[in-house]
Order: sequence, then C-alpha cells, then structure tokens
Amino acid sequence: MYIAMNRFKIVLGRENEFEIIWKNRETHLDDVVGFKKFHLAKGNTEETHTLYISHSTWGSKTDFINWTKSPAFRLAHKGAGGHSDVYIGHPVFEGFEVVI
Repeated sequence: MYIAMNRFKIVLGRENEFEIIWKNRETHLDDVVGFKKFHLAKGNTEETHTLYISHSTWGSKTDFINWTKSPAFRLAHKGAGGHSDVYIGHPVFEGFEVVI
C-alpha cells in the first residue's frame, strides 16, 4: 500500500474557504485503479497559517504514479491555481510505502 500526502499552509482566516473548495471539487478518483481512500485533515494554527494535509491511500506506489499521469489527474487539478491567494507557497508532497 502507498500513502500520498500534500501539506498546505493556508492563510489565516481563509480556512473555511479552503475547506469549501475541497468539499465541492470533483476528485475523479472513484474509478481510478488502486485508489482506496481520501481524507483532508486540519492541523495546528500557527502565527502565520493553518496547516492542512490531503491524505490518499493507494494499492501501490505504481497505482499512484499511474494516476498522476492520467486524464483523471488532470481533470481533478484543473483550475487549482485559481485559488492561489488562499495558500502560502506551494503544497509540499510526501509519499510513503506502508511497511506494516
């Protein structure tokens, strides 16, 4: 199994807007081979931002990589730059192969 995460730093006071964007977006993941589960999680609020992560679980790293090269990936990320004023910097990707 493989876990793919992106860390997002969100401008203070824009957390609700960020959550609404994610709740209303079309992920195009339901029919993707190897996709298991998705969560958006809210972390701590710091002096300059609130931390969020997107967390998706996949059957394998290969399944995840194949998705990133698919039309479904392009559709899911279409227009993502339109909300850049909500983010501080770019998302930071972290990928993990499950050991246990």
